[in-house]
Amino acid sequence: MNTASDARFWDRSSRKYGAGKIADQAGYEQTLDRTRALLQPDDRVLELGCGTGTTALRLAGSVQAYLATDISSEMIAIAEGKRAADPIAGLSFRVTTAEGLALSDGPYNAVLGFNYLHLVRDLPGTLRHIHALLAPGGLFISKTPCVGEMNPLIRLVLPLMRAVGLAPYAGVFRAAELSQIISAAGFSILASENHATKGNDNRPYIVARKQ
Repeated sequence: MNTASDARFWDRSSRKYGAGKIADQAGYEQTLDRTRALLQPDDRVLELGCGTGTTALRLAGSVQAYLATDISSEMIAIAEGKRAADPIAGLSFRVTTAEGLALSDGPYNAVLGFNYLHLVRDLPGTLRHIHALLAPGGLFISKTPCVGEMNPLIRLVLPLMRAVGLAPYAGVFRAAELSQIISAAGFSILASENHATKGNDNRPYIVARKQ
């Protein structure tokens, strides 16, 4: 299993993913509002793991330029279809990963990663690359499942599901570990919040500034 197999998984899942409903709409709206308040009109923003572009379409109008990326070409195809139906100046989509972006693509004032960090295979390395893509004092904003704090059965089942192609790679860490890894990559954590409105979904919303 590698990033290519992860991309194939998300390609296969793209239609179902795009048709799915957001489980906690109120919590999602809180995340959008909080993120929008952190962005400035002249910002250049990068979103990693954008899926079918739902969040990008909601946030891109608030900033100067917004590049939304995903590992899955099928996800991006759906996102491009949405953008064609509802054009937003400054919004673009690209099939790539954080590591696939050259430093010359930046610097960005903010990098967003929602439901993303648990899916990367080299978390410390990815965070270091994100750090390099940011302008001095830039923000990294994430909201990511901490599998290490979920039902232990999930941790047992995930490897079996991956082995038969029913799940992508998923890293296992707790919220405290995630904060430590983000800090070690050169960030100062400004806030860690819980936006869930249906109990604790173990997805801390973290705002970190490039040191």
